[in-house]
Amino acid sequence: MTGIRLTAPAPGWAIDADVVVVGSGVAGLTTALRCAAAGLATVVVTKARLDDGSTRWAQGGIAAALGEGDTPEQHLDDTLVAGAGLCDEAAVRMLVTEGPDAVRRLIDTGAHFDTTDEGDIALTREGGHHRRRIAHAGGDATGAEISRALVEAVRGAALRIVENALVLDLLTDAEGRTAGVTLHVMGEGQHDGVGAVNAPAVVLATGGMGQVFSATTNPAVSTGDGVALALRAGAEVSDLEFVQFHPTVLFLGAGSEGQQPLVSEAVRGEGAHLVDASGIRFMVGQHELAELAPRDIVAKAITRRMQEQDADHMYLDARHFGAEMWEQRFPTILAVCRSHGIDPVTEPIPIAPAAHHASGGIRTDLAGRTTVPGLYACGEAACTGVHGANRLASNSLLEGLVFAERIAADIATTRPRAGEAVLGDAATVPLLSPETRLAIQRTMTRGAGVLRSAESLAAAAAGLEELHRGAVERAGAESAKTAEPGVEAWEATNLLLVARVLVAAARRREETRGCHWREDRPERDDAGWRRHLVVRIAPDRGLVVRRTDTEAFGPVRASGAADCAATSTTHPTPEEP
Repeated sequence: MTGIRLTAPAPGWAIDADVVVVGSGVAGLTTALRCAAAGLATVVVTKARLDDGSTRWAQGGIAAALGEGDTPEQHLDDTLVAGAGLCDEAAVRMLVTEGPDAVRRLIDTGAHFDTTDEGDIALTREGGHHRRRIAHAGGDATGAEISRALVEAVRGAALRIVENALVLDLLTDAEGRTAGVTLHVMGEGQHDGVGAVNAPAVVLATGGMGQVFSATTNPAVSTGDGVALALRAGAEVSDLEFVQFHPTVLFLGAGSEGQQPLVSEAVRGEGAHLVDASGIRFMVGQHELAELAPRDIVAKAITRRMQEQDADHMYLDARHFGAEMWEQRFPTILAVCRSHGIDPVTEPIPIAPAAHHASGGIRTDLAGRTTVPGLYACGEAACTGVHGANRLASNSLLEGLVFAERIAADIATTRPRAGEAVLGDAATVPLLSPETRLAIQRTMTRGAGVLRSAESLAAAAAGLEELHRGAVERAGAESAKTAEPGVEAWEATNLLLVARVLVAAARRREETRGCHWREDRPERDDAGWRRHLVVRIAPDRGLVVRRTDTEAFGPVRASGAADCAATSTTHPTPEEP
């Protein structure tokens, strides 16, 4: 354990449970439903309202080998290719094999997918898929439908729910096992302010960390809270350098920041073309799948074309769809575009890449277990080995679904024992002022965005270090005004931690692979870098970056088991000067 916690008041109230699930997307709610069905007293903690999880923003769909002629083996092949040599094949095989039945159970839970005239599930294609295997709902509102079904099921199961609650830190017992979480509830009512949920099993399904960049498809609540909590608790994270930038995000003008509207890859799956201002299809000839190449390839091609033409965006042309197809197949995207003064029926859509999905996260095994006993992770917050260096389109909802079921099964089987939480004399993290969030985002966008180099990453590391040192110095000065504990300060502090770990890994990986594009190291180096980078905060609070010996994901062991790996390097801790 690191002995590091966020600066926060002591818990003023507590709830007891068998398991606490943090997050209300497909991963969190599926885990909660399965745990409750197994007779476990389950509490769901969510940062906003129950139906505000990241899942509801998903447009394209959920990938599974459901169509005639498709097989899990073909789905596996497409996933491995997209992952650029770093997928864990055992994890992928499990995902694609168990995926179809998991989708059917989701349908049994109440989710309604679009169907053909014959009553079969309608399937489309997205980037990297050689077959139509993407099930969708409401045309382009798949996430909203899945969220609706799961929220209704959770409410029907009468699970205990704590909404508007930011999770703070992990509670552990005297043996270092999970004993629950501390959290801050934003609002008035039965639970208000800082409290605790005491439970021997904690499942982190907190979503992504897209808010570490200036422009992202992620909602404002995606501040990497679960990954930051896990790091402070001593858990390992892996592959954090692989951040997927979605190629086609609605371009709202130079300097636009915050959450940006997504234009689903399914639009390209149905035949839309990527073009420049002259109408030239620049993806033709660059990849066998052209516009449907894996996302990292498309994002790089768009960025290169923008550089060549000194432009800040490209275009997605789907005028040939016609009004009827736009209105029936992509009603949500059509409405969003029109709300910004763009009519896809009559004009190309301006697009540019934006941060979308973290392929890495909290390192887990095939049962979702992390390196901290009793702590589990799933969904975007986790690194299961499925995505490798680049997530295959629409595998994210499936990953959350499949691993949620496996986590619930493991908890129900092992029935983790309860231990009394020991707070101890933890060192507190100097909090950042809320306005620091903007500085972090701009620093990361400049230095660790789609294009990276040793120089840009060094500048990003220096900028983040300056922000950290400023917080440390203010905390140590008697007359200085320090940031007060609160949601915005905690979020900014979490963002700084995950940003620093991401940059440390990106600086270490001296090659271009998948989502990680190094201009100064443009080639993929399988001999030296077909390896995973594993990061943790050591007991002495130093940041340890370890490179695995092979491309295999490797077993997930209790914290500290890999401390003596020969390839480890120690960096200044993100929490100490």
